[in-house]
Amino acid sequence: MDQLLHSAPLLAILVSALAAVAVPLTGEKRRNLRDTWTILASLLKFAFVAMMIPGVLAGERYEMDLLEIAPGIGLALKVDPAGLLFATSASFLWILTSFYAIGYMRGGNERKQSRFFSMLAVCLSATIGLCFAGNLLTFVLFYEILSVATYPLVIHAGSEKAYRIGRQYLIYAITAGIALVGGTALIYALTGTLDFQPGGFLDAGMGAPVLWTIFGLFALGFGVKAGVMPLQSWLPNAMIAPTPVSALLHAVAVVKAGVFGFVRLVGYVFGPGLFGDMGAATVLAVFAAATILLASLIALTKDDLKARLAYSTVGHLSYIVLGVALLVPQAMLGAAFHMVTHAAMKITLFFCAGAIYVHTGKKKVSQLDGIGRQMPVTLGAFGVGAVGLAGVPLVGGFVSKWYLAVGAVDAGMLIFLGVFLVSGLLNAAYLVPIVTRAFFRSSPEHTGFNEASLLMVVPIFVTMLLSLLLGIHPDGLFQFFSISEAIVEAVTGTSFTGGD
Repeated sequence: MDQLLHSAPLLAILVSALAAVAVPLTGEKRRNLRDTWTILASLLKFAFVAMMIPGVLAGERYEMDLLEIAPGIGLALKVDPAGLLFATSASFLWILTSFYAIGYMRGGNERKQSRFFSMLAVCLSATIGLCFAGNLLTFVLFYEILSVATYPLVIHAGSEKAYRIGRQYLIYAITAGIALVGGTALIYALTGTLDFQPGGFLDAGMGAPVLWTIFGLFALGFGVKAGVMPLQSWLPNAMIAPTPVSALLHAVAVVKAGVFGFVRLVGYVFGPGLFGDMGAATVLAVFAAATILLASLIALTKDDLKARLAYSTVGHLSYIVLGVALLVPQAMLGAAFHMVTHAAMKITLFFCAGAIYVHTGKKKVSQLDGIGRQMPVTLGAFGVGAVGLAGVPLVGGFVSKWYLAVGAVDAGMLIFLGVFLVSGLLNAAYLVPIVTRAFFRSSPEHTGFNEASLLMVVPIFVTMLLSLLLGIHPDGLFQFFSISEAIVEAVTGTSFTGGD
């Protein structure tokens, strides 16, 4: 068992990589077998990740050296609380997305389904790889694999518009990648190490110009995927991809890779002390706060449902960035837990948008009058996700936002408390009217009960329940809250004693 546990990080990466090969070899004609590979890989991946939770919470760190490129430079895996939190959330939600995607792709008669499922598997391999990266070089490698593997999913529609948006995405991704490689090389040249260390390993003796150059390069590299303004324009445009891509990759994996990068940068490269002393925390907090408010205001103007959700994602990613930038334990705890709660709530909303589109062909908010009478389960789940993102109690978003707000007070930054409160009102303003329109208006197009297929509705219902469970008992499933606490304890030295 010990040998299996210590091999689990690599197995969690490889299982979906093998599925990425098996899916296209099986082909379009044997789609039941092809889809079985996807589901089996998602179940095994989650099993490998979940078996490490007890050990990591007990202080165990599962490590593995993969390849030594040169003396002191190599690829390595290390499972710590930060990586485990992201990996557990992403791998669990991939199970639900696998079932949902099968229903979506078949219901919409989408083309090139084998390529779609193959690249989705590659993306999940890369995501788990960067979760468990033991150093910056390994992180950047998997980060770039994730960027490249996302491209075929963005252009899946095969239209001229899709290719144009794909080119835009590549420009952003390549630019971010160059910045990360440059920052990584600079750090190694100055320190001789790239290994992540809780509390950071850079020091003030390197000089302000060097430290700010490193920060600038990594802020660019991670800011692209995290959607921090003004680097966010690719993300709403990428909603042209099929909804399962939007749901998992743009609400859970790709964009979360960006905010996870900031967690690693602040907590494991610079360290909260140095990051605050040099003033970088203030700069990052200002950009994040501006992103939260501006993205929410833009979301209010969007009639396209997925576009509205995309700008909501831009704003909520910066909740996490702002929480990390505040540097106080409560805010960092809220940021870590918001990675999970936002994933559950936002994937629910994207799942609902996809079910509506596949089943009714409707894409616009203005077309949804009375649709709650036709699809009450779908729109009911949408309502739960909507009020959760607004910060209403009994849904996960309330818990993470509570700690973010308390952290802003602890940091003496009442202006950022105001940002959290105002953005909560804006969240309600652009999401709740969708629910009231669906249930309290009528339309001759939406009368009798007629939900989408069970392959889509069941995952929607499960993610809705997850959103509620995270709000009612934050540590009740996979110990997400305890893992979040362990992250903050490792980075800041603060010991939490109050549980959830």
